[in-house]
Amino acid sequence: MIRPIAFFLALALATPALCQNLNNPAALNERAPAVYHVDFDTSKGPFVIEVHRDWAPIGADRFYNLVRAGFYDDSRFYRVTPRFAQFGIAGNPSTAAAWRSASFADDPVRQSNTRGRFAFAMTGPNTRTTQIYICKTDMSAQDKDGFAPLGEVLQGMDVIDRLYAGYGENAGGGMRGGKQARIFEEGNAHLDRDFPKLEKLLRASLAR
Repeated sequence: MIRPIAFFLALALATPALCQNLNNPAALNERAPAVYHVDFDTSKGPFVIEVHRDWAPIGADRFYNLVRAGFYDDSRFYRVTPRFAQFGIAGNPSTAAAWRSASFADDPVRQSNTRGRFAFAMTGPNTRTTQIYICKTDMSAQDKDGFAPLGEVLQGMDVIDRLYAGYGENAGGGMRGGKQARIFEEGNAHLDRDFPKLEKLLRASLAR
């Protein structure tokens, strides 16, 4: 479908404003569409995810705003295991710090954590912030612990499977693992220096 010129003009004018609000979580609070797609460009190739707001509306809204603002651009897949791939700490330390404690309420678990599904990582009730994991295997055991999938990989699951997993838990260690402090404090500088084989999340953008 051909978009009117006004659409592209509005998009161009909105983008700088979103960037200015990137370090202000309270300002990024738009309601997400019922269904939306996100295109990912990575150092291993592209993949596409589909988000369903009715699966997890609170999580879908947070993810939508993070993607719109460019939060995930130029970050790293810092925790990749045979079971899942995790990303979601900003590469810029000032941005990571602004969102580190920006938690939001839980969603009821309406879908299962099966292969290809993704959800926000958390340490307990109402502790979700920005970190996302994608299931590489059946992780439905996570369902009972409150991890609420908000969508699934639509194209490019082979890219997720090929993300470098050699560091395992050592680079990111999970939110409970106590190995994320330096990522928040030093960002990409730390990861690129000390874990140079980590795959890069170059850009995450809403599909048009």
